[in-house]
Amino acid sequence: MILIPLIGGILLLFIKNERTDIIKYLGLLISTAAFVISLIIYFGFDTASSDFQFIHRFSWIENLNISYFIGIDGMSMLLVLLTTFITPLTLISSWSSIQHKVKEFTFFMLMLEVGMLGVFVALDLFLFYVFWEAMLIPMYFIIGIWGGKERIYASIKFFIYTMAGSLLMLVAIIWLAVYASGVTGYFTTDLLQLYTIAPDIAKDIQNWMFLAFALSFAIKVPLFPFHTWLPDAHVQAPTAGSVILAGVLLKMGTYGLLRFNLPLFPEASLNYAGIISVMAVIGIIYGALVAMVQTDMKKLVAYSSVSHLGFVVLGIFAMNQEAVQGAIIQMVNHGLSTGALFLLVGVIYERTHTREISDYGGIAKIVPFFAFALLFASLSSVGLPGLNGFIGEFLILLGAFQSTVLDSWWYTVFAASGVIFAAVYLLWMYQRVALGEVKNSKMQSLTDMNAREIFVIIPIFIFIVWIGIYPTTFLKVSEKTTEKIIHQVFNPAKVTLK
Repeated sequence: MILIPLIGGILLLFIKNERTDIIKYLGLLISTAAFVISLIIYFGFDTASSDFQFIHRFSWIENLNISYFIGIDGMSMLLVLLTTFITPLTLISSWSSIQHKVKEFTFFMLMLEVGMLGVFVALDLFLFYVFWEAMLIPMYFIIGIWGGKERIYASIKFFIYTMAGSLLMLVAIIWLAVYASGVTGYFTTDLLQLYTIAPDIAKDIQNWMFLAFALSFAIKVPLFPFHTWLPDAHVQAPTAGSVILAGVLLKMGTYGLLRFNLPLFPEASLNYAGIISVMAVIGIIYGALVAMVQTDMKKLVAYSSVSHLGFVVLGIFAMNQEAVQGAIIQMVNHGLSTGALFLLVGVIYERTHTREISDYGGIAKIVPFFAFALLFASLSSVGLPGLNGFIGEFLILLGAFQSTVLDSWWYTVFAASGVIFAAVYLLWMYQRVALGEVKNSKMQSLTDMNAREIFVIIPIFIFIVWIGIYPTTFLKVSEKTTEKIIHQVFNPAKVTLK
């Protein structure tokens, strides 16, 4: 699954630039092959087990005991499926919008997929860090080459922000591995070994390590107040870049908090849960309020991500089964609904070359299918019962209300206001774009979504309804994993120092 896009992407570079159609079809074929393999893994996955499955381990840097060590559990299974599902759809969505340097664009998209998949399956901290950093490079070029007018500024800001946080994480990884060598007698970055060693670290050191990891992940989420790179990156990125950024990249931060912070530093996690949850709730409300005053559709959807991912972080630090399950399913939900919104903004931008809400109005009469799709995606993002967003938000709010770690229902009260604000900014945007009279005569010549655009959006809508009506299909995949993570926090494995 990781090798096919890696080797396929490199082979693409040997095709002549002029043969753009062949490059596009090959890129689509390679990313679809990765999706098919992820489905094979899914059908072979044992949901009754909390252990890592499909493990592959090869010695890499022998002297430092670093391995190419990968495996998958319920949480990473869902995020891997999301990644391999979204990538081919973004390549189809950019079929007509990306006209120059098509080969390079397809190559970077495939390399981005390799990095994202690697982050979700790495079980060696050094390997995880390599994938985490490697994924920055293609995204930097995707924004910097195919982005909007301010693309260079946005790509550099994105790169520097994420890189700064990552370096602190690297320091913590080295610190952790050196500490482990005092227990095992050798330097190790093996995550499964560190799960048994790290909880025994002295509380003050554990706090510093927790903060180093948490800052890196908070920037990626992005958690308030580390969010300022996101609106720039989203607005300047091409449609495919925005979809991947919202759909998958932001989930790496919340995934990291669950995979590393909680099990490795249980004491520090409980210690900082209140502070981080306050930041999450501020992010929920702040993101929604700022989204309300946006005049650019893409910027509005970008700020909605700050709000929605605040819910995910709140669910993680409520630290009970309902909330963590809600956080994991909400990661998938956000990828689907916000990905769909960015795709639709891209569809209309291709025709009009404007994202200003004030330039639209009454287009439902001219492009009815587009108007229906925009309403459907907006309602999914709002959290309408029967659609996917409701399930995640309900579980998070329920878990936060019952949480013994947060121990206050005020978190839930303030977070719930974010649901109301979401309805305000998304439905108000829809009203100003699609309803009323046609104010702009240029809109009269608009054409509705074509077969290719409909083909991209329909699979996303199917999953939006599926999760909304029957979430058990997906919740049962991550159930055992969430039980294990919560157990690791409250009953950490202790080892005796030599």
